[in-house]
Amino acid sequence: MQPRKAASEWTFKGVHPLGLMPTSTGTVLAPQSVHRKTTARVALFDVPEPSAHLITECFRQFGIETVSIAPERADRLQREKFEACVLPLQETAGSIIELARGSTSNSRIIIFGLGGTAQDAMRYSKLCINAIFHEPLERSAAIKLVRSTQMLVLHEFRRYVRVPVMTEVAVVMNDGARITATSQEISSGGMSLRGSHAPEPGSPVEVSFSLLTLPRVWVRGQVTWKKPTKGFGIRFDPTDERRQRLKEWIVAYLDA
Repeated sequence: MQPRKAASEWTFKGVHPLGLMPTSTGTVLAPQSVHRKTTARVALFDVPEPSAHLITECFRQFGIETVSIAPERADRLQREKFEACVLPLQETAGSIIELARGSTSNSRIIIFGLGGTAQDAMRYSKLCINAIFHEPLERSAAIKLVRSTQMLVLHEFRRYVRVPVMTEVAVVMNDGARITATSQEISSGGMSLRGSHAPEPGSPVEVSFSLLTLPRVWVRGQVTWKKPTKGFGIRFDPTDERRQRLKEWIVAYLDA
């Protein structure tokens, strides 16, 4: 058994292995560096007070701060960094989203719509709204939405293999029939959607859509599941080389 070293024998390294520093009068704790993590912030644009209060409570459960901002102060998106924003899907929504997407620090901001329908969200599909708080706002639904997206808001991107994003998707069936659907989540291996109706599992399809900086892409796939709510899932054909463009976009999105 090796003899225990005296504190003085550690002075060449400056710090004792137990975090102590020798001094002329004794031994004291070595100073510890403090790393303070910046709180993620969500901008609430013109969100009515009752909804703002509920949404704030939901985000607070995951250590995320909300900041209420009037629409006329939307230029803060060009001067400050926000991880996400919530805004009603009204006439002013488009200009605010464009301002965020066009800024250097907020181009990949997570955008939550408030109210409206999937059709309302499709007006901004090229700007990629990520998810919607449906009205009337219910606590259980709101907390479920925040829980499912909080890893993105907190920039824990590598733990998130699916990107929630709403964009218009054309689904072409094997017989040439077309279904217009709205994406819910997208990954490099497939996507979940909601459409006018849900195709039967096992149906071969080709989907077409565009995402922010990704021009329209076509990918073959197969329907793997459907729900009574007209939701369905598609697994992309791994042999379709066009899928690579989508994979590269997702990697760039998560690395941004």
